[in-house]
Amino acid sequence: MTNTKETTKKPRRADILLIGGLIIALGIAALVLNLTKSSGDTVIVRVSGEQVYSFGLDEDVDMVIEGKDGGTNRLIISDGKAWLQNATCPDKLCEGMGKIDSSGESVICLPNEVVVEIHGADEDDVDTVAK
Repeated sequence: MTNTKETTKKPRRADILLIGGLIIALGIAALVLNLTKSSGDTVIVRVSGEQVYSFGLDEDVDMVIEGKDGGTNRLIISDGKAWLQNATCPDKLCEGMGKIDSSGESVICLPNEVVVEIHGADEDDVDTVAK
């Protein structure tokens, strides 16, 4: 018969300070990211990599986008936000991605190959310059 003894360790002061420091650092990082994100002004819609529509984020739009193989997504732009709903894709992940309104944000429906992205006025179309 073996005698197994359960041991529970109490958190040490250093562990508590480390966890507290990480939480504070993450909070500061989230705050900085939230304060520095730039607002967008243009909604770009791409199907299979090709731009098919461009709308102002200040427009009210309710339209059906035909994606790959006849799949569809309903694009809504309202109150300065854009989102996809009523997708015919099997997983419907794009519907759960939420509303976007900041430059650089996107909603993607992989099965239908539909990408909705927000661009800002200060952006150009060049991602990288290599010399």
